[in-house]
Amino acid sequence: MMSTTSSTMVKFCVVYLLTTSSTVNGFTLTPATIKSHRHLAKQIIVSAKAEAAAAENKLSNRAQRKKKERLQKNKQRGGGPVRASKNSSNSQGNVYKLHSTAVSALTRESTTDDVTRAIKRAQKQHDAHDLRNIERFLLEEVDKTYAYGYRGSLLSRLAVAAMHMNESEIARKALEARYKDHHDSIQPLESAAVVRGLLRLGNVTDALIFLDDELALPEEKPVNGALEAYKEKVKYRALSIASFASRECFEDKPNLALTACRMLKEIGPVVREADLTSDDFEIPWLRIVQGAAQFESRRRKGEIDTTQFDEEEIPCNLVYSVLDAMSSFPSENRDDVYECLSNALVRRTQFVTGAVSMAGLPNADRGEAAFIGRSNVGKSSLVNMITNRKSLAYTSKTPGKTQQFNYFAVNDKPELGREIRYGDVVDGEKDKDSFYIVDLPGFGYAEVSAEQRQDWKEFMAEYLSTRKTLRVLFHLVDARHGPTDDDKSIMQQVSETLPRQVSYVVVLTKADKNTKGKSKKNTGKVSDDVMAKLRNAMKEAGVGNRPVLLTSSETKLGRDQVWRYLSLAARR
Repeated sequence: MMSTTSSTMVKFCVVYLLTTSSTVNGFTLTPATIKSHRHLAKQIIVSAKAEAAAAENKLSNRAQRKKKERLQKNKQRGGGPVRASKNSSNSQGNVYKLHSTAVSALTRESTTDDVTRAIKRAQKQHDAHDLRNIERFLLEEVDKTYAYGYRGSLLSRLAVAAMHMNESEIARKALEARYKDHHDSIQPLESAAVVRGLLRLGNVTDALIFLDDELALPEEKPVNGALEAYKEKVKYRALSIASFASRECFEDKPNLALTACRMLKEIGPVVREADLTSDDFEIPWLRIVQGAAQFESRRRKGEIDTTQFDEEEIPCNLVYSVLDAMSSFPSENRDDVYECLSNALVRRTQFVTGAVSMAGLPNADRGEAAFIGRSNVGKSSLVNMITNRKSLAYTSKTPGKTQQFNYFAVNDKPELGREIRYGDVVDGEKDKDSFYIVDLPGFGYAEVSAEQRQDWKEFMAEYLSTRKTLRVLFHLVDARHGPTDDDKSIMQQVSETLPRQVSYVVVLTKADKNTKGKSKKNTGKVSDDVMAKLRNAMKEAGVGNRPVLLTSSETKLGRDQVWRYLSLAARR
């Protein structure tokens, strides 16, 4: 018979461990289902802890009796531990023989290094015999005081190795003993390893239960001596959630992947508050983006069974959910990650038209992101940087080169260019995440006539106030000099004409020009004087509460933040 505590433990931490992933975590699992399981699990955890205290005395006697019974059975069938010879020390107890030549047997004299090496070898060689004898040694031969309590860490290693080898019964026993005897000394690193092992088996519900119990964070950030332990828990909780996100993206389970991305977005600010950076640990963003991009590629090709999830709950592109999570963490500014992200979100681009009046604009059938700024402020370079293109927007050393509203279609149908050039009727439809990038005329140079500047101003006012599909307006300002009189005029016009539902974002460009000796950690800055000048101008124009981003097309600074707002054009 199983003890009350053991029975409860099995319910909450290993209830699904002996079943297949399709039985427990089929594709129909939804965030609501997971939430229900997690709520139930928390109740069971509280119950388990209460029962453990009440049944402690009974467990001790019962465990000794069960141990004697198991040893007697092993003796009768000739397996399991071997009794030490008469010449051996009585303190040695049983000898648990292994196939390993480095660690041929385990006894009470074995060190933790011996046990660790034995577990690693058994996992690497898939040696079930050795794994079972290691289990017997840890559960029957030594108690919780072995190696000053390090037995809990060894049980964690044993459970992870057992899950890797699909030895579910061994994993179940190891996790149960680990929780009962060593719950107060469990390390975040060990919990994260168990979570990854459960995810490898497809047991998402079990993994989330462990996450919410062993890697749960306190409501308030601790101080002094407890701070380092808190940081470790934050670190391994974030890494465990990242493993969850990565696996579900590649497993084509968008609902669960979306849940994981939301959890990452929630813990991102906690990571910042704990003063953790990419130097302390590294979230595998590249793999997560690749997994989301792979899912979206298969979805566009019709290779995903959409009946397995509610497609209405999934964004137009799952990569945008990954982007949201990334934006909540301290920026790493890694080229490989953002190039992969840009390629996943901007798969095709096509110049559509250059308009000089509202009548020349394309149909308002998708979201638009517009870029405006003084001539030579770096507008075209910024557009090319965030889209990972070399010549999407024309970059010129001649100020005022952009003299019309240039429309670029993103993720439209593949043969759109042929349709525009030759008038051919081309089959196909734009992708769900299609949007327009609008490169607005530069201003501020004498080469442009006063009459033309006035026409632009009137066109601009009408566009900003009446274009229903405009989602975000990026206003670019030189980070070296701050806003000019023309910039202040644009701010005033935005304040008077731009609808409140349209996001207005001020982007400081060329931030790298303000630094000497650029490096990975010194990618750009803006002086306090320039920032104060900008904030005062925005406040006077009535747009003082709008966001300000610092960017550089040379060092790629600010890509993540620009994409955060650019995504509004595709997602609405």
